[in-house]
Amino acid sequence: MAMKKFRPITPGQRNLVLSKNEALTRKKGLRQTVKPCKKLLEPKKRINGRNHHGHITCRHRGGGHKRFYRLIDFTRDKQDIKAKVASIEYDPNRTAFIALLHYIDGEKRYIIAPEGLKVGTHIQSGAQAEFEIGNSMQLKDMPLGSVIHNVELYPGRGAKLIRSAGLSAQLMARANGYATLKMPSGEVRLINEKCMATFGAVSNSERSLRVEGKAGRSRWKGFRPTVRGTAMNPVDHPHGGGEGRHNGYIPQTPWGLQTKGKRTRAKNKTTNKWIVKRSKKK
Repeated sequence: MAMKKFRPITPGQRNLVLSKNEALTRKKGLRQTVKPCKKLLEPKKRINGRNHHGHITCRHRGGGHKRFYRLIDFTRDKQDIKAKVASIEYDPNRTAFIALLHYIDGEKRYIIAPEGLKVGTHIQSGAQAEFEIGNSMQLKDMPLGSVIHNVELYPGRGAKLIRSAGLSAQLMARANGYATLKMPSGEVRLINEKCMATFGAVSNSERSLRVEGKAGRSRWKGFRPTVRGTAMNPVDHPHGGGEGRHNGYIPQTPWGLQTKGKRTRAKNKTTNKWIVKRSKKK
């Protein structure tokens, strides 16, 4: 997938860099992408960063374009039934592309599209599936060294790990009912070998190269403006005040908690026993 840099004919196109999205399926003879499957859409209610009390718990959210939620199959529980990839589509709710599958029994489902998946190919889940991109099976049935994504934490509960654009993990070893995975962060951890995973890396790997070009493009996504703490007064933020420009000294949140590199994981967390090696500090 390639990127396209715009010639600044208008102020909003200055420094604008977007992906060409060549992997997406388009209507025959047109540049428009195909419409999503209506049966797999649900209304998505906006919460604008607020909890059930109406209090803001996540700042700088609000507005944005209306969206429908695409129902994604994270369990891949249709075992040993072949499906044809009907289209590769854009999903406004996630960074990766999604693929529409047409199963031979007539059912349609969306999955996270792996890099290199082509329209018209057949994929399958289960122990009898081949070791090819898009096929899904339990970790115990996969060959060592496989590049995988869409990994379950607990068998049968659906994939929770490695679902964002361009990410992948590597299956390093198996022993005593557990598989050793090297995560995208560099962390090495144990996962039950009965958990499902999918071959390949997640699609849209060049998303990190995007340059939005103007503030309005972020507003379309639902992000409101963010003011730097160092630009505030001392009453408004721990970084505020002082003479001239400075870096804020100790990185803190507006409520005085340390941030930017401060480890927040509890030392006595029960799941620490599954982590073989922590990711390196930046």
